[in-house]
Amino acid sequence: MSRIVCKFGGSSVADHNQFLKIKKILQANPKRTVVVPSAPGKRNSQEAKLTDLLYLAHDMSQKKLALDGPFTLIRDRYLEIESNLGLNAGMAAALETFRKEIVEGASRDFVASRGEYLCGLLMAAFLGAEFIDPKDTIFFDKTGRIDPRTYEVLGARLADRKKLYVIPGFYGADVKGQIKTFSRGGSDISGAIAARAAKAELYENWTDVSGLLMADPRIVENPHPLDEVSYREIRELSYMGANVFHDEAIAPVRDAGIPINIRNTNRPDDPGTMIVSKLPAVTKYDIAGVAGKKNFSMFSLEKSMMNKEIGFARKMLGIFETKGVSIEHVPSSIDSMSVVVSSEEIGEKTEAVLEDIRRILEPDTIEVEGDLALIAVVGEGMAHQVGTAAKVFIALRDANVNVRIIDQGSSEFNIIIGVGHEDYEKAIRALYSAMMTPNPAYKG
Repeated sequence: MSRIVCKFGGSSVADHNQFLKIKKILQANPKRTVVVPSAPGKRNSQEAKLTDLLYLAHDMSQKKLALDGPFTLIRDRYLEIESNLGLNAGMAAALETFRKEIVEGASRDFVASRGEYLCGLLMAAFLGAEFIDPKDTIFFDKTGRIDPRTYEVLGARLADRKKLYVIPGFYGADVKGQIKTFSRGGSDISGAIAARAAKAELYENWTDVSGLLMADPRIVENPHPLDEVSYREIRELSYMGANVFHDEAIAPVRDAGIPINIRNTNRPDDPGTMIVSKLPAVTKYDIAGVAGKKNFSMFSLEKSMMNKEIGFARKMLGIFETKGVSIEHVPSSIDSMSVVVSSEEIGEKTEAVLEDIRRILEPDTIEVEGDLALIAVVGEGMAHQVGTAAKVFIALRDANVNVRIIDQGSSEFNIIIGVGHEDYEKAIRALYSAMMTPNPAYKG
């Protein structure tokens, strides 16, 4: 029997009503047999994040301060859910044990992981499911990456395809068997790992939105939802700051060819967004989205006959490497070369980098321009369409946006434009508007 792995985000497990919604979602499709819950999310904008409270409790314990403030808030969340569901899941005893573990010096990662752990215990009791502790089934290697034996061990625990399982997100065990957490948002990674280990046909990621949007709704009014997007497109959009999956949360299922469906727990009938390995030959729009981010700086160098100087580019990039600065883009021409970096990362190193460039490369001119924003127009369909670049630059011209950087990868499914901070929002809106003409060949 094929199966579906379902990860439920913090908003999806925020209170007992959300637990009831999850049960209905699982009952609607018997293939949904593996559940990966996050820690309960905020119920309103004034409420503190549970993970923040857990970190606060740990920090207070380290300073030998009383935990009553944050721990009472943590305790009340779980007991309230248990009570409202009419459960007897042993939460009071589990929470008292947890409190003692904090006071006795439990690690920061251990304390943070209990948000998901305790939610997983509640979820398993509510669903009548088997609880699987990630510390016994998800392993990090010495470099902090997922040990491949995870898939074998976890897969064996998930072997019964007719059974319902709950495995908390966000953590696993290091090489010494100690609890280790993923970065924030790590439950997405846990869900992808579980989907691969279970050899799932689909990984459903349930949240509070009905899929991904083609632009930032804070900038573009009512942007279109994405019906389908490729892993490659998601990677590009994520890099450019779009609120989508990060690569680490996609890699396990991408490598196994398992699609991801982003769904809305509060609107379970909405189809959401499918993330797939390969898109159909014709899509509704030629682009997957427009995304961008601010705070970049560009070092622009000119030197006559630069192209004849062997090793010039290596020396230029090596200067940034020795200063510990990663490079975002390197636009160049026959006698000029520019290096785009994060303004935050270059910080106070700017003068040291300039000094090395002047001394090592002896340029004719060197300038630094800050307050730049990068915007990407991303879509696999662009590679097959004549005039895409023309659309982009005509739209920017008509919006009176001055383009500082132009960069297109060899894959031809993204065009990156650099503009001043003052033109950022205007450029996003202009590009989105220009690129949202439906493909006339699309029959969906």
